[in-house]
Amino acid sequence: MSTDMTTLLEQARALAPENERVTQAHLRKVTLPGGAGVMGLITLDNGEDHTKPNTFGLGGLLSLNDAIDAGLADDEVTSLGVTGKPFILAAGADLSSIAAGGPEGIRVVAELGHAVFRKLGEGGKTSFGFINGLALGGGLEVALHCDYRTVMDSAPALGLPEVMLGLIPGWGGGYLVPNLVGADKAVTVMLENPLNNGKTLKGFEAYKLGLADAMFSGADYLEQSLLWAADVLTGKEQVQRPEVDRGQAWDDALARARGIVTARTGDASPAAKRAVELIEGARTATRDEGFAAEDQSLVDMATTPELMASLYAFDLVQKRAKRPAGAPDKKLARPVTKVGIVGAGLMASQLALLFVRRLEVPVVLSDLDQERVDKGVAYVHAELDKLLAKGRISQDRANRHKALVSGVVEKSEAFADADFVIEAVFEEMGVKKSVFADVEKVVSAECVLATNTSSLSITEMAADLEHPERVVGFHFFNPVAVMPLLEIIQGGATDDATLATAFATGKALKKTTILVQDSPSFIVNRLLGRFMSEVSKVVDAGTPIEVVDGAFSGVAPMPPLTLMALVGPAIALHNTETLAGAFPERFYVSPALERVVAARKPSYFGPDGALDPEVAAMLEKPADPVVLEPADVRRTVLEGLAQEARIMLDDGVVAAAEDLDLAMITGAGFSFWNGGLTMLLERERLGRFH
Repeated sequence: MSTDMTTLLEQARALAPENERVTQAHLRKVTLPGGAGVMGLITLDNGEDHTKPNTFGLGGLLSLNDAIDAGLADDEVTSLGVTGKPFILAAGADLSSIAAGGPEGIRVVAELGHAVFRKLGEGGKTSFGFINGLALGGGLEVALHCDYRTVMDSAPALGLPEVMLGLIPGWGGGYLVPNLVGADKAVTVMLENPLNNGKTLKGFEAYKLGLADAMFSGADYLEQSLLWAADVLTGKEQVQRPEVDRGQAWDDALARARGIVTARTGDASPAAKRAVELIEGARTATRDEGFAAEDQSLVDMATTPELMASLYAFDLVQKRAKRPAGAPDKKLARPVTKVGIVGAGLMASQLALLFVRRLEVPVVLSDLDQERVDKGVAYVHAELDKLLAKGRISQDRANRHKALVSGVVEKSEAFADADFVIEAVFEEMGVKKSVFADVEKVVSAECVLATNTSSLSITEMAADLEHPERVVGFHFFNPVAVMPLLEIIQGGATDDATLATAFATGKALKKTTILVQDSPSFIVNRLLGRFMSEVSKVVDAGTPIEVVDGAFSGVAPMPPLTLMALVGPAIALHNTETLAGAFPERFYVSPALERVVAARKPSYFGPDGALDPEVAAMLEKPADPVVLEPADVRRTVLEGLAQEARIMLDDGVVAAAEDLDLAMITGAGFSFWNGGLTMLLERERLGRFH
């Protein structure tokens, strides 16, 4: 049974931490046109700059409660509206505040959030949620409680990501979304997207899904929304919503939900399974029953190791990612006013697009012939045109960015005044050394020379240069625009000014940067290399591929052989060969993989998803096969990963286990609710890393 409001408010005031960054709810009266009356417009604002979104801690919920009560008590106010500071409604619950309260604090937060938000939809005055930007978790749920909603078409991220964090949508989303848009769409919002590396919806996507009743764009979004609200209130605008199918479609959605949970988590995520139960219950539950189920679910989640791991992972991406361990004083960074890129292939072209969009400085691509150069520049222009067509950038910005990108065959003149040159050529040491030797002849002594190598030694690459101290590893992940991780590798001679410039540039590119000491394959590729090495040994010894692929649900972001298909067998083989060359006692090069690569097979599987018969013929056929059960496969491979992680920490490849986890979350898609890698290994009792 839920606690009465007076008691809840007393408990919240007692538990509210003194250091909470309170999101204040500011109420003002707005006279609507056309005789629509006076709206009490509540604006959420935490008083910080726009890089720190509004969140709901206990203090924030208390402030919103006071604002709603004031609006409901004012006889002049005939309707209520909720919006946020520019481009941000709210990013959900203040997780650090919630964690500090323990299970009792989570219960109070859950019940108070429901009690406060419900006043918007049940307070007796028509309410409107104006989703003017980012709206995640409770930020979306506060709008869902309103009678009507508008959304800004360019809002960057809307969704209910809680399952990714070992939680469930706890302030009404688990009940309201399926009853608003149907169970299948609720599965997408509550499960499929969160378990797909935290995917979110754009504003226009949320509108198409039915989460909002109207969509507006531009700087006058709020004004348009208020005019629309006035029309709704006067009856000029009629809102029509499709009837929700509670029959077979709901059953089908639940079946899809369970399939997603099994495939993505191996049924190992308590939060994911509970989210399915909430959607199932929402079919027949009353609002009181639905919200009570959410309250109980959050309390149950409070003590799970998955929630603790999620809060740890969330802290990594929110704090450690913004203050990279070991990065030099940022005052040492040199300005970057022009960028040179050696190569004009797909990776180089993706880099050019990223640099010109984020740095807005001249970017010059170079390659061996004019045809390749033209193709690279054309790729960047085409991608800018796509962004323009989607409304992501203006015509003026598209024109300016296109003008900043150029291509040359002869590097000398074009690179002479560059401050930062990055190579993205063939992954072979001799080729890369030759490229840097040529570039060094034409650039200034302080120009940073960066390499996008995925595995080769930065120290060796710089060894023959006149200024090896300005060479740094700058390892992006594919696709460049999407993957947040950037490994910054310090070679044996790399100086602090070069490192500081690299970190400042990475920050400007809006990447998560991690300092790595020069070592084979760095962080992600080394750990994935060990992962694939152990998997290959198990397969080559006789365990069927389907058994091996099915053993890692809830561990890796996808089955290992599917992952190999994504990166490409040739790239996987090259990485393993590099690592086996450095550490032959720990890394295994599969003869079967060598045959697959020699046959130019893009995957172990055919178009139908089944094992390719030609690949099956290439697999090892041991005389005495060793066939392991899935649990033994998992244990064997995780033991190898635990050993490699321990060695990397002991050798100082990174500063701490937190960097390994941050890298695996942002560069390899390992889940929040596992805490990346090392927290999972500790839960499996395979070592201590913290």
